[in-house]
Amino acid sequence: MPQYRLSRIVAGPFLHAFGRPRVIGSENIPPSGGAILAANHLSAIDSVYLPFMVDRPVTFSAKIEYFSARSPAARLLARYMKATNQLSIDRDGARAAQETLEAALERLRAGQLFGIYPEGTRSPDGRLYRGRPGVAWLALRSGLPVIPVGMMGTREVLPPGSVVPRPGRVEVRIGKPLTFDPSLADAPPAKARRLITEQVMTAIQEITGQEYVHMYASDRKAELARRP
Repeated sequence: MPQYRLSRIVAGPFLHAFGRPRVIGSENIPPSGGAILAANHLSAIDSVYLPFMVDRPVTFSAKIEYFSARSPAARLLARYMKATNQLSIDRDGARAAQETLEAALERLRAGQLFGIYPEGTRSPDGRLYRGRPGVAWLALRSGLPVIPVGMMGTREVLPPGSVVPRPGRVEVRIGKPLTFDPSLADAPPAKARRLITEQVMTAIQEITGQEYVHMYASDRKAELARRP
């Protein structure tokens, strides 16, 4: 992982200058073996600061647009994400979501850390939205723990729609690993995924203190887009 380490060294001063980041609960990350990091999603730079603040490499999936951005600041973000081996996904593909989960499962089975945003997209207003079942699918298929993560302050450093960061304070809060009742493996799949997803979102909400909204963030964004 020399390129991964080099990217952290090169980007470190910049990330520290803008975000003054700190991490709480790093002891909850296992020193080896696969695990799922499930985080709230406030800003595009969540996928930068979380891997930066965790000692072990963490892979996230990121929409393909991040890797082909044209502005200077966005290009720097794209270069960092490529250097840290983030997964590029095309959300317009018919099987995009399933292909992403399958690629994540391969990495988990190889003993890696994989980060996922159960909300599926960035929060439109800073609140915590309903989780999608992908995180539960990974937990059930891999048998690995889910570690809840709270990202704090990233929305202020890089608000939605902005390409140039501003000074702020980023805090990464890592909760205790969640394990699930083995009997869920024998429950109807949809029910098992729903129960696990709800447990994960509850854990994230307890860490962040965000107001919880029982609807999908994507539906909320669509609702806002329809307003005059």
